[in-house]
Order: sequence, then structure tokens, then C-alpha cells
Amino acid sequence: MSKLNQNVWIMGCGDIGRRVGRLYQNEGVKAIGWVRGEESLRLGLEQGLAMRKGDVDQGSFFPIFALDEALVYWFMPPQPTGETDDRIRRFLKGVDAAPQRVVLISTTGVYGDCEGRWIDESEPLKPAAARAKRRADAENTVQEWAARFGGEIVILRVPGIYAPDRLPLERLQRGEPVLRAEEAPWTNRIHADDLALICKRAMEAAPAGAVYNATDGHPSTMTDYFNTVADYAGLPRPPQVSMEEAQMSMSAGMLSYLQESRRIRNDKLLTELGIRLQYPSLAAGLGMLEGQDSD
Repeated sequence: MSKLNQNVWIMGCGDIGRRVGRLYQNEGVKAIGWVRGEESLRLGLEQGLAMRKGDVDQGSFFPIFALDEALVYWFMPPQPTGETDDRIRRFLKGVDAAPQRVVLISTTGVYGDCEGRWIDESEPLKPAAARAKRRADAENTVQEWAARFGGEIVILRVPGIYAPDRLPLERLQRGEPVLRAEEAPWTNRIHADDLALICKRAMEAAPAGAVYNATDGHPSTMTDYFNTVADYAGLPRPPQVSMEEAQMSMSAGMLSYLQESRRIRNDKLLTELGIRLQYPSLAAGLGMLEGQDSD
């Protein structure tokens, strides 16, 4: 298949999908975005992407031949409840052996709590939160699909995604507290533009079955993250509370993130895929380094 005739589908074409689509547009390749909502449809169309709208939860599928030898990016999140990813299960059941390769966005949450240790892709999976269990199920599902049909898969385990236009500014403006620095867990992140580049490179060059930590390799504590973003935005740094106080004032979702701490290596990503990150740290990604050149 020539480059210009590639059959590229971006399933769940939100912010990251549109960034990936833009990379293909720059090469003169048409990528097709699949979305559920009107707003995502509008944003994709405004960018000039070929868009399709449908609800996988309701079984809205295109003809199977549309996926023949396709390169499929699966960015669609699992449904919000349960411990299995029913969406990707339903999709793969419907397409059988049609796609050539699937790049799946998973989460570093599948590693569970590592007590702040440095880890790599060899770390055993021990997801604790239901959202992480759904992602682990998605990984298992694509691996089973590949084994059954001989399709190619690549799994990207992604931490928190940020960019100057996707920061927790409203939370900071509300003055919501963070855990005090000495109790704060380690967290990891990746700039949205770097993630898009990683996704495309994984599709083009990763060995079939490969798994990568798609992180910038420069973790910080969650409190450091919020303080840095506040400084960047010219907002007051958030108040700090103890874990005991957090139990009474923070949402269950936020508390679940505070229960896990890990520092994640990205050596395999950089060496095996030859990735050169545009933004190898949060400060670089926010343009907070003097003389920073992001070219």
C-alpha cells in the first residue's frame, strides 16, 4: 500500500486524534476520524479531517471492508463503569481480521501502586482502580485478537496528558487543595504533541506486539505539577492539606490517584523507536525554560 493510499482510521478522534490526523494531513494522507459527539465531529471537520459519526455502544458500524488492511488508532476510552472494556471488545468482534495494525492507547495506571519506584515495561500489571482494570482488559483483548487473526498491535501506556491548552486551570482558580508536598505521590506525564508523534511512530515502526511507556521520563510529584502550572498561569499556588484532611475534602476520583505512586522510565520508547521528544519535561512543555528551543 503506497503512503498516499494508506487506509487510516482514528477511532475516538478527540484532541489527540486530531493531532495525529494533522500529522497525516501534513504528509498529504487522508485519515478518517470516528467520533460519537457533535462537538468532536465539528472540530474534526473544521480541521479538514474526513469524519464519521456513530455510537459503538449502540452497534453503529461501517461495512467491514472499510477496515481492510487498515491502520487503526484506538483512542476511544472504555465505558465509565465495570472492569472490562466492552467497546473495544465489540469493535474487534465486528471487524474480525480486517485491520492490518491497531495502536492502542492504554494507561500507566495498569501498573498500580509502585511505591514511588522507577519502573519500566517489565513491571507486572496490578491495576487497582476500576478505570485501570478496564484498560488492562483492553490490552488483553487486543492481544487475543492479534493471536487469533494474525493482526499487528502496539500498546502505548500513557500517563497524564498536558499541553498549554489542556491544563487544570479551573481547578486552580477554584483554589482546590492538593496534598502537602512531603506526602504527595510521584506522577508522570506527556505533552499532547509528543504523544501524537509517538502514536504515529508506533504505527509506522514498532515491532508487532510491542508495548511502550509513552511518558516524558521526567516525573514529579502531583503537588509539584499543580504548583508549576499555577506559576505558569500566574495563579496562586493551591493550598496544601494532609492526607487525613484530603480524605474529608477531596473527591473519590482524586483520592484514588493519590493512592498510587510510580516513576516511569521511557528508555525503550526513545531507543527502540528513535523518538526525540519535543518537550522532555513539564517546564519545557510550558515554555518555562530560558532560551528553550522546541524545534
